[in-house]
Amino acid sequence: FDKPEDIDPHANQPPGTLICSEEEIMESHVVTGIAFSKDEAQISVRQIEDKPGVAASIFGPLAEANINVDMIVQNVSEDGKTTDLTFTVPASDYVRARDTITSAKAQIGYIRLDSATDVAKVSVIGSGMRSHAGVAAKAFAALAARNINIRAITTSEIKFSVLIDTAYTELAVRTLHTLYGLDQA
Repeated sequence: FDKPEDIDPHANQPPGTLICSEEEIMESHVVTGIAFSKDEAQISVRQIEDKPGVAASIFGPLAEANINVDMIVQNVSEDGKTTDLTFTVPASDYVRARDTITSAKAQIGYIRLDSATDVAKVSVIGSGMRSHAGVAAKAFAALAARNINIRAITTSEIKFSVLIDTAYTELAVRTLHTLYGLDQA
């Protein structure tokens, strides 16, 4: 084995694995990729009583029906007594998911169910995000400048995803590629 300090990670080296601290390689690029999925459906369960167990009453039946849930966003209403819960499922599971929630209406206690199948998820990925502020804010501004409305946002330490209208998927991906310099050779 060669000592890590003796290896130039940018030199043309024989194949192998470079073992070094994560910051040396992983955070050299803030954003390393953009991914999208047009195979999404959005379901919003509106005006549910805001109390413990509400999420379980929604996602329990979906899990029992073997429906994978992806993005989850919860908002508390202005009066603090009700909440709205929005989530995505694969488009292929949309009808089953909607029917499952409708069947559980009495247990959930919601007022209205809204849904959309013309949505896409666009994700921005990069481990450098955890040490750079404003990465998502720049994306939101760039999308707004292209008149692309964001329906929902979820985040993690190294990724954020936005839910948008399917018609804007290609424009959003190109905009974000350019914003983060991923279209440079």
